Amino acid sequence: MVAIAGEGLNVGAEFEVTEFHQGAPGLAHGGLLACAFDEALGALNWLIGQPAVTARLETDFISPVPVGTIVHIDAEVAGVVGRKVYVKAVGRLGDAEGPEVLRSKGLFIQVGREHFRSHGWSDVVDEVARKREEDQNAMHVEVNP
Repeated sequence: MVAIAGEGLNVGAEFEVTEFHQGAPGLAHGGLLACAFDEALGALNWLIGQPAVTARLETDFISPVPVGTIVHIDAEVAGVVGRKVYVKAVGRLGDAEGPEVLRSKGLFIQVGREHFRSHGWSDVVDEVARKREEDQNAMHVEVNP
């Protein structure tokens, strides 16, 4: 999934639902849809310029999402208070004008790079940080590079 930065603190992303994403026969698995939202919402933190982790994620499933469709996700920052980043998103079937099938809101907590170095692969964290610094003005943010 690729998230594209918008005019403000928002991103647009598209998630293609394939047969590998199904729960019930022919329908997307809800957990994978929530995962797609987590990725799109997490991309917002790159626009703010502060790394953050998911503290809470709520997803409302409005209607089933068939395998073979695209979910267009519009995500935006709703507010920032201290280290807390409040986010929300809407998922529409097909494109930005399609019917709303999902809604999500969440809370991210800003953390320092050391959080990821301590709990993850420090060499990969350092490499990603170096690449992000080189590409600081890019408007194209690839999720999970």
